[in-house]
Amino acid sequence: MTDPIRPLLARLVGTWETEATHPAMPGVVVHGTATIEWLEGEHFLIIRSRTDRPEFPDALSMLGSMEHDRVDETTGELPTDSNPRLRFHYYDSRGVFRDYASSIDETAWRWSSDAPGFSQRFVGTFADEGNTIVGQSQLRRDDVNWKDDLAITYRRRT
Repeated sequence: MTDPIRPLLARLVGTWETEATHPAMPGVVVHGTATIEWLEGEHFLIIRSRTDRPEFPDALSMLGSMEHDRVDETTGELPTDSNPRLRFHYYDSRGVFRDYASSIDETAWRWSSDAPGFSQRFVGTFADEGNTIVGQSQLRRDDVNWKDDLAITYRRRT
């Protein structure tokens, strides 16, 4: 069986130039790169991101389906799930780790975490035939009100 999520995740594979703005630094555009590649076997993506500003951490992330913790003993294959539960695991140069629920479809890549006092969410909309992702993250510290946080645009390097 074919993994239905693999073609959607494949849209993210490549090297991306990034431009970001943050409400805490008005007027500053943070430039960087994100390199997204398959881990061998093409079940998980490895995402490495770097910026040109020391105030913004470099990061390593993993994105993929967390439905299966082993392969079928008779076939050696993973079971195929028509609606996989994607997780986005984030690690950065400050020593911060975050775990997000994630989804991807033809129009957008999303991730979110709901934690008391520090919830986050992100929507990155595909544009330019998938060669641009325009994203906005939001933060909720009071468990009620969402506020815009990092805005980031990814442009595929050709």
